[in-house]
Amino acid sequence: MKSAYDVIVVGAGPGGSTAARYASEAGLDVLLLEKRQEIGAPVRCAEGVGTETLRRFIEPDPKWVAQAINRCRLIAPNEKYVEIFAPEEGLVLERKIFDRRLAELASELGTDVRCKARVTGVIKQNDTVTGVTVKHLGRERDIHCKIVIAADGVESQVARWAGMNTVVKLVDLDVCAQFLVSGIKLDEADTCWFFVGHEYAPGGYGWVFPKSNNLANIGLGISPLHTTKHKETALDRLHLLMERFFPDASIVAMVVGGIPIDGKPRPISTNGLMVIGDAAHQADPMTGGGITNAMIAGKEAAIVAARAVRANDVSLGVLQEYDRRWHREAGRAFKPLRSIVEQIMEFDDAFFNSLADELHDRPRITLVDVFKTAIRTRPRLLWDIGQLVAMGWF
Repeated sequence: MKSAYDVIVVGAGPGGSTAARYASEAGLDVLLLEKRQEIGAPVRCAEGVGTETLRRFIEPDPKWVAQAINRCRLIAPNEKYVEIFAPEEGLVLERKIFDRRLAELASELGTDVRCKARVTGVIKQNDTVTGVTVKHLGRERDIHCKIVIAADGVESQVARWAGMNTVVKLVDLDVCAQFLVSGIKLDEADTCWFFVGHEYAPGGYGWVFPKSNNLANIGLGISPLHTTKHKETALDRLHLLMERFFPDASIVAMVVGGIPIDGKPRPISTNGLMVIGDAAHQADPMTGGGITNAMIAGKEAAIVAARAVRANDVSLGVLQEYDRRWHREAGRAFKPLRSIVEQIMEFDDAFFNSLADELHDRPRITLVDVFKTAIRTRPRLLWDIGQLVAMGWF
């Protein structure tokens, strides 16, 4: 590694690699640091993305697409389901291959990529971040730069070291557990399942993201307040779900973790630093998905970084353009999405059962149809859904 770069990106997930790629494409000298020895491992998500949003950055490749999704099932506590028709709207990825490919794209454009490079601190001068301290292959050294982009996940330390508040309140967090399972028998591998209702996942939902007819990511997220009150973890709930629906499955991998779903506007830039992805709490407040949101943020941060470096001004006043661009591209939808989630969490299981009873036998159901039915008994939803429609979210 050199002693100085234009931009240092900390974290080689989808957001970090995308930021490095576009910053290099803009002609900047970029260093991409990944603390683990292998990019993309371990997998820490359900690996699902929206097809069209992903295509803004990269064309899907069979090498890293496990399964195309055409339908999803919303499964009520009474086990009746509503099947939503969504042709080619989703993909289940092989994150290890996908993440590595994103880093390769950055490298092909000139990014210096380093694994097993743990950032242990930031360098500051006159309240401006001017570099990072890195421990790489047993040697610790300072590397200077004009801008740092922090893409180091929900447990982000870089932003905190820079003086930014990244604390997540318990009420704004989903605690998740997921198994990669084999030996199951799915009739339709192009269908995602979503388990809704408190009986399955108090304060959250469960999911099945298939990779084939007999291999899938199965998981759920719950509110940590439920764990605090009832001493029952997400892993406990996941075992119950598995016993009920997939008793003969073999668990071949497991991951647990937390997802910030507050959806609240927060500062995501300061002097010499921008924060992206889970580190900036940019996961979708409704689904908890964060892959494409992180990529959106990565690109916007890279655009602002290029302008700042050319202007030789990395002050907060300049970098705050990233905050505005993120809000315009994705962040503005978070408030109504979070409001919808809060209202859904007020529904009891009887409501989900009645919704499934009404829609179960209807063909070609869309997400709009589900919301229309829900609005009849929960009219408060209309305002938030109307905002999303105006933004082109549907």
